[in-house]
Amino acid sequence: MGEFDDRHFVITGGAGAIGKACAHDLLLRGAQVTLVDVDDDRLVQAKSELGHDDRVISVVSRIENASEADAALGAAGRPVHGLVNMAGLLEHDPLDPDDTSVWDRSLAANLTNAYHLAVAYQRHRDADVVGRIVMCSSLAFRRGTPGHVPYSSAKAGIVGMVRALSREFAPHTLVNAVAPGLIHTPMSATIVEARGEQYLATIPLKRFGRPEDVAGVVTFLCGEASAYMTGQTINVDAGMWNS
Repeated sequence: MGEFDDRHFVITGGAGAIGKACAHDLLLRGAQVTLVDVDDDRLVQAKSELGHDDRVISVVSRIENASEADAALGAAGRPVHGLVNMAGLLEHDPLDPDDTSVWDRSLAANLTNAYHLAVAYQRHRDADVVGRIVMCSSLAFRRGTPGHVPYSSAKAGIVGMVRALSREFAPHTLVNAVAPGLIHTPMSATIVEARGEQYLATIPLKRFGRPEDVAGVVTFLCGEASAYMTGQTINVDAGMWNS
């Protein structure tokens, strides 16, 4: 028997590196998984790599509004036991006073969509169990990242949202977040290439993170070992914040 037998988790950003690693961990423990992503081709590839075809469905969606969030959570036609929101957008922002498009896109993708998903989760959750919501913040909310003011701001917003939702949804849903440091993924590749050595010098463990490093903490937050935790944001940063 797996820890998550008969449990259904919806994972946004499910075709991305971290989302896919989360799906892998949950599937190994018996879960059924709905992968949500904007890229149909990457979803097909992710499903193929993950296997467990009888326990994985995929949904192509940007989750740009409440109705799209509702549709994604309801796509499997069964109650949802956990929402793992790993979707995100990282763009360089030139701080152009005449162009706020990067700000607008970043807040929408990284914060507003998370709100829509959390609200939709309450309509689709299994009322017979204590549910789980795991959001993705970032070390950027603590340290700030040059060129990424909108991203850092949105990820700080996730921390506040998690604190508020943990009270709003108690006692029937636990709401927590992970705050990854520099995880080597396609989304962070440009940062690693441009300033990798500079960042590596600030990481006490002297390596970049792997998607599996984040997935392990997400799996913990989805399980019974974290049953007395809510409203928390856990750093997964190899000690960067303390350095």
